[in-house]
Amino acid sequence: MKQKIFKDKYHIFEIVFKKDEIVANTVDGILAILKEKIDAHDVITYIATFDQYAQTKNLNGPIREDIKDAKNIIFCFGKEIPAPEVIAVRPRSIGIAELEHSIVVNFLEAPNEQANVVMENMIKSLKK
Repeated sequence: MKQKIFKDKYHIFEIVFKKDEIVANTVDGILAILKEKIDAHDVITYIATFDQYAQTKNLNGPIREDIKDAKNIIFCFGKEIPAPEVIAVRPRSIGIAELEHSIVVNFLEAPNEQANVVMENMIKSLKK
């Protein structure tokens, strides 16, 4: 998993899997596995799945030619509200994009290091 900076300010974690090295090779397959992991976790609450690809297509927005599907699974780790500012950085989301020969999985860095570790471990467990 790589850490990178997107658009010079957004710190993200990202991994690119070849389709033959991952337990499911479609966005929906990956989403189903991640939802099981989220539902099994004692703190995380599943919120929704967002179809970014369909939304962009419905708006006639540009989609890079090699992107075949793109969705987010949205959830929250929040078990406390220590300050009003914490609301601005919740909930969390993991993005999954299907390309011709690979699956890209990424998320925006969370302010809680343990949340980053949990998300990274969930994603790494997708490898065969």
